[in-house]
Amino acid sequence: MSDYARALGARLRAIRQQQGLSLQGVEEKSSGRWKAVVVGSYERGDRAVTVARLSELADFYRVPMSELLPDPTPSRHEESGRVVLDLERLLHLPTDEAGALLRYARSIQQQRGDYNGRVLSIRADDLRALAIIYDTSPSGLTDRLSEWGVLIGGDARQPQ
Repeated sequence: MSDYARALGARLRAIRQQQGLSLQGVEEKSSGRWKAVVVGSYERGDRAVTVARLSELADFYRVPMSELLPDPTPSRHEESGRVVLDLERLLHLPTDEAGALLRYARSIQQQRGDYNGRVLSIRADDLRALAIIYDTSPSGLTDRLSEWGVLIGGDARQPQ
């Protein structure tokens, strides 16, 4: 699988999840027009999606097609200067995937004396440092956080 296919799939998954839809939910909401197995294969990068189908999917999600495409420019989270993490969801991720993020989050909580246990704001500098730890770009990391289900909308303060 190419990096582009992986990035495109991550964007598709992020948009679907932002809309609170499961793969089955997409199939149901589209009255079977979008099969869960097909959308899932697009998201995994196992199946190529044509421009025409991508446009139709953008219409279905009611987002500009450009939002479905991977973008090498900074993400909205980077531009806003912060990312909000759902700490409760973070605790349920496998340590081998999210251990570094959890240790980093705990360190920030300690520094700030912030132990609300529900959410934690990560600043742009922290996001860049974490991206280095995860060997990706800041936008790649935000996509991964979204895939993991620990990313809360850019200006949201409560878990979704």
